[in-house]
Amino acid sequence: MVTGTALEAELLELAGTVPDPELPVLTLRELGVLRAVRVHGTDAVEVDLTPTYTGCPAIEAMSVDIERVLRAHGMREVTVRTVLSPAWSTDDITPEGREKLREFGIAPPRTRRAAGPVPLPLGPTRTRPTAPNATTATDAGTSAAPYPEPRTEPVRCPHCGSADTELLSRFSSTACKALRRCLGCREPFDHFKEL
Repeated sequence: MVTGTALEAELLELAGTVPDPELPVLTLRELGVLRAVRVHGTDAVEVDLTPTYTGCPAIEAMSVDIERVLRAHGMREVTVRTVLSPAWSTDDITPEGREKLREFGIAPPRTRRAAGPVPLPLGPTRTRPTAPNATTATDAGTSAAPYPEPRTEPVRCPHCGSADTELLSRFSSTACKALRRCLGCREPFDHFKEL
């Protein structure tokens, strides 16, 4: 996030308090999508906002909410720009945001350690991590190649903390979440996918 003046820092803080429309447990600051605020003159401001992915349907709602908050603070002209570079990453979610997701029952994304593209393996929708050379049975009862999840750490259940979880569906209530189930407590839960 880029700030220059005290007013810009204040407006950045205000804009950062706006809740995410799809995950209202998180603010835009905690989600890490708010990039910069620049003041022009005495009552005009430009805000840079990076969507979680290019086609994110919530970007318009975020922009409207930012405009509302900053106009209520005396800014006559508010322009919200969608900035795609640098791209948003789940690594941009703050530690506070990750804890809020966990408390809300959503497994936070794992931290990526390497830069570069995120692998997206294709395979069956119901999977459990397997040994590297094992095979998994499909719903039809035939053998298929294992589905190795790209990970450096397991997805932990936000309810009981177990690392013994399985993927039920790559998509859940929003495109940025997957549906998983804990094999310890048997509870289903959303997992905020890594990007």
